[in-house]
Amino acid sequence: MKTVSPFRRATLAAALALTCSMLGATPALAASDTLTIGLIPAEDAQAMIESSKQVIEQLQQQTGMKVKPFVATDYNGIIEALRARKLDVAYLGPFSYVLAASVADVEAFSVAVTKKSGKSAYKSMIVVRADSGLDSLDALRNHTFAFVDPSSASGHLFPKAGLQQAGYDPEKLFSRVVFSGSHDASLLAVANKKVDAAAVADRIYASAIAKGQLRQDELKVVWTSRDIPESPMVWRKDLDPAVKDKVAKALAGIKNVPWGDQGMLDGFQATNDAAYDVVRDTAKVLKLDLRSMK
Repeated sequence: MKTVSPFRRATLAAALALTCSMLGATPALAASDTLTIGLIPAEDAQAMIESSKQVIEQLQQQTGMKVKPFVATDYNGIIEALRARKLDVAYLGPFSYVLAASVADVEAFSVAVTKKSGKSAYKSMIVVRADSGLDSLDALRNHTFAFVDPSSASGHLFPKAGLQQAGYDPEKLFSRVVFSGSHDASLLAVANKKVDAAAVADRIYASAIAKGQLRQDELKVVWTSRDIPESPMVWRKDLDPAVKDKVAKALAGIKNVPWGDQGMLDGFQATNDAAYDVVRDTAKVLKLDLRSMK
């Protein structure tokens, strides 16, 4: 499978540098009154900070701790910061959590529930332009394709496993494959005819339409995955138990504020490591050795 550099890498890196400078968000070992929190780059760095702003403010108010956000340019940046103990808490994708749990001393503890869905799961989908004439997985043969990030559950691992289970070899099906770096970049790549198809999270697709970034009739879906457990909040296992209790209680009580691409929050509910066994099963379908990926 041929890959090329992610779309807008330089732009994202610049946004990251600006954001970290503005917020003082460079990872550092947390003081007793400071909570460092890592955020995945589902959108560009600045957008991720903006969409998480109210949650971070409420977390700060309810815990009485200073909360310092950090957005990496990719999933592995968050995982490395956790492994180096430079972050206390992080918001990770399902697969990046499983990867982090295999190489760092972390565990999932909480997951967002939104008012719109009322559940803590989502789906991956493969989208094409509505006017492309492509209407099935088989029709994607010898066309260009965008995944999001090698460690993205909905943007890479679940759709790749889905293709395999449908009888296709993802290494041979497409004429060219790129990793875009974010779900919104993948959607725009399809809309702007940079690639013929892409794998993205259903909620980010819906969000792009709601924001007017895409028209309802511009793209169409040719494949949908089974439920994927929602992206978890994780913490270092060695975090002070009193801090863990404060954070878990604070997150549970945060409602009626936006949380990234998921919409309005109805609190965070408790979760655990076992909830992500479906992700590990998907890794087995792909014959992935999680530890060898680091």
